[in-house]
Amino acid sequence: MEYRDRVLKCVDCGAEFVFTAGEQLFFADKGFRNEPKRCKPCKSKRNQSPGGQGAHRIETSAVCSQCGKETTVPFKPSQGRPVYCRECFQQRRATATGM
Repeated sequence: MEYRDRVLKCVDCGAEFVFTAGEQLFFADKGFRNEPKRCKPCKSKRNQSPGGQGAHRIETSAVCSQCGKETTVPFKPSQGRPVYCRECFQQRRATATGM
């Protein structure tokens, strides 16, 4: 397949940017199906934001299922699943891996 440079529009700033033939070939080789949505400056700015990729990290208060200590976890706990503080989690991990 022959690739030609294409002009795309950034979803963040609205600026036009070139999606080069070489970039298109790279995307095809990697199996990427979507075209880039952002120009290079907006992509760089988005990747440098806290949490990366523009995502915000969730901090949820919880009570450790093993020791009962109040803790925070970086996810929203699912009902019925145990939640562990850092110390209990690391202890369980070490036990599971046989360290």
